[in-house]
Amino acid sequence: MRRAIRKFARVAVRRGEGSEFARLLRKGARHASTPTTSGSAVAVSIVSGSSTLTSTAYAPNPITVAVGGTVTWTNNDTTAHTATANSGAFSSGTIAPSGKFSMTFPSAGSFPYRCTLHPGMVGTVTVP
Repeated sequence: MRRAIRKFARVAVRRGEGSEFARLLRKGARHASTPTTSGSAVAVSIVSGSSTLTSTAYAPNPITVAVGGTVTWTNNDTTAHTATANSGAFSSGTIAPSGKFSMTFPSAGSFPYRCTLHPGMVGTVTVP
């Protein structure tokens, strides 16, 4: 089964389809809906239909970014959303459909965040 999934992942990447899902499978992720992505630049998608979702509305979730790294949220939904830290450490304001918001994390910490328009949408950025 795993071999078939990896083969699908390679085909999807070549076609440009499902590249985030395929990348996670190639890396051996066990559950694609709750991956941890790390690095100095991390992209987060606000998925279509997010206002009715919870921890799967931001993908990937949770994420880890290096100190000084940048996270960019892209709204792939048809309605506006936000990415707002529970602590107030950052706030995107309203991100319109197809809009983006980037935040650079200058220091270590754990930053749970949510959409202030749809409070069930939650995520976490960890900066080790």
